[in-house]
Amino acid sequence: MNDTKQSTEDLAILEQLNNDYVRSDQLSDAKRFSEFLAEDFIVQTPGVTRNRAEFLDYIAKPRPFKDLAVHDVNIRILSDVALIHGRATYTMLADGVDQEALYTDTYQKREGTWVCVSACAIAPGT
Repeated sequence: MNDTKQSTEDLAILEQLNNDYVRSDQLSDAKRFSEFLAEDFIVQTPGVTRNRAEFLDYIAKPRPFKDLAVHDVNIRILSDVALIHGRATYTMLADGVDQEALYTDTYQKREGTWVCVSACAIAPGT
């Protein structure tokens, strides 16, 4: 398979994984997350670092926001690692305030499959 075809296929897979990540976050879908998070996954949000098990427990709880959407997504494939940068907007349920976050998710191709190995979000109140 040539590099261009592989890159195009990888890009499509990574775009879908990014969409799945966002949808799963909004819907508290820990099951879907468990399908693409690496066993050694780590996530950082302001003041908190969680491992995979802690994140899955956290995500399974009702989300404190609605209308999660992503913008300005930039996917960079660097050999067997990919970085996904983006901006998310959402509305807090408690007070109706619109908020914005920046994120970078890191994926690695392991045994032919892209898995999310780390995530970092810069967001208020997460």
